[in-house]
Amino acid sequence: MDIRVQEDRFDAGAELNAFTVRQSNAGAVVSFTGIVRDTDGGLRHMEIEHYPGMTQSALSEIAAQANQRWALTDALVIHRFGRLAPSEMIMMVATASAHRADAFAAADFLMDYLKSRAPFWKKEVTVEGSDWVAAKDSDEDALSRWN
Repeated sequence: MDIRVQEDRFDAGAELNAFTVRQSNAGAVVSFTGIVRDTDGGLRHMEIEHYPGMTQSALSEIAAQANQRWALTDALVIHRFGRLAPSEMIMMVATASAHRADAFAAADFLMDYLKSRAPFWKKEVTVEGSDWVAAKDSDEDALSRWN
């Protein structure tokens, strides 16, 4: 498993290609790339903060849980921090398994848990000011399907 928390941009295509070519035992690779969304046209940038040791540990634990639940051959998690502009890539998940069902389920699980449980703090800076992004009930509700 490759878990990275980084400030630098990444090339999702290159990351996915590099991940995929390593999967000689897998029959399926699933990936998801999240981007910074500007829903109303007023977002200048997003600031993402974290505590390095805590974040790396939490992401590794989430990935280990996915690996225990599904028969994964590998997983990749990349999550950025720092100042990100609209349309920049914020995170990427890729999972590999012998069969697609495990790869899809594990990727979905990882995305839900990264959204709700990864220790990142996000502030949106808009033309009108700035606000910390609050947790959403819908994100918490999404976790209930994994119990």
